Amino acid sequence: MARAIRVGLMVPATNTTMEREMLGFLPEGSTVTRIGIPRTTGLLTRETMPAYRDAAVQLAAEHFSPATHDVLAYGCTAAGFIAGPAGDAELAAELHRVTGLPVVTTARAMVQGLQAIGAKEIAVVTPYSDAVNEQLAAFLADGGIAVKRMDTLRAADLAALCAIQPPEVEALARQTMAPDCDALFIGCSQLPTQPFLAALAQDVGRPVLSSISATVDQALRVPVAA
Repeated sequence: MARAIRVGLMVPATNTTMEREMLGFLPEGSTVTRIGIPRTTGLLTRETMPAYRDAAVQLAAEHFSPATHDVLAYGCTAAGFIAGPAGDAELAAELHRVTGLPVVTTARAMVQGLQAIGAKEIAVVTPYSDAVNEQLAAFLADGGIAVKRMDTLRAADLAALCAIQPPEVEALARQTMAPDCDALFIGCSQLPTQPFLAALAQDVGRPVLSSISATVDQALRVPVAA
């Protein structure tokens, strides 16, 4: 049985989902300390990323250390894959430098989780625009994973993104998944998935991962000092 861990979580300030769902996935007794990263009112873009990244590093240095936490989770899927594999790795290294903690990024956890189950061609569901989805597909392709099917809830802004409910996500996921896909990935740490993730995987007969479940899985793989 996995042991309880202390997770420091960094998410966009508007994220109302990841802390709650991480606690649901983690072993009993685990803790999650959420720090919200300030952001503009629009969705993240390459232009707004530098300020968002700088704020994340500063907040991490102020709030997290090995004395208080076991692992730091950088929980913004889009911020990771928009930066690309190299940019995501650079941010993880910088967060480790200022905190001394092992760092799990959701974007990298997505790839690692899919690679671990041998997924090569997958179905993907997101709330993003087509342009952002192209960047997600490119990030996955760098990890040897092809997007065979993809659909989106097309959240036009933050208010629309935060208003999405589990039944909407589940319905689109069921509609998008097909037998010719090795797995299904539900991207975005704002999207609620925990209420249906296990049942959906059983129904479709394939692994189903979400941004949050993949992040938890990688966080639990980090060695914890006794």
